[in-house]
Amino acid sequence: MSFSVYEATIPTMIHFFEALSKILDKAVAQAKERDMPLSELLEARLAPDMHPFPRQIQIASDVAKLAAARLTGTEAPSFPDTETTFPELQERIRKTIDYIKSFPQEKFDGAEDRICVLKFPQGEMSFPGRVFVNNFVLPNFYFHVTTAYDLLRHKGIEIGKRDFLGRE
Repeated sequence: MSFSVYEATIPTMIHFFEALSKILDKAVAQAKERDMPLSELLEARLAPDMHPFPRQIQIASDVAKLAAARLTGTEAPSFPDTETTFPELQERIRKTIDYIKSFPQEKFDGAEDRICVLKFPQGEMSFPGRVFVNNFVLPNFYFHVTTAYDLLRHKGIEIGKRDFLGRE
């Protein structure tokens, strides 16, 4: 049996969102223990031109839901990017997990060859599903989840590789 586009995306993204949710819980608990304002974490950036912490989670969410939709030839729901608190970010993660879990594996049959189109103000990009997953979806997803993790570490939250990998 071959490794499918579904297996490469949906279970992986669910796993890392669940790990990220636990990391957020740890961050809130540690910030409270240290009397650190949560705004310090929420406003965190590694460089002035980077998106702040909430935007990293919002983008990871968008990558996941749009990947599932494009790979199955469906429309993704729109989640407004209005999260400004940890409970709202947790809700965004939960909604994203629920949405991508709603796709049965067979909905991805043929997805490796389905053409996925990305539209940007400056034009379009088209990829067969396998290229879309390997060269766009997974790198973007991991980039933003990793950046969220790194921002918390940078602010002194005690989390490690096992937390990131979901292997506490």
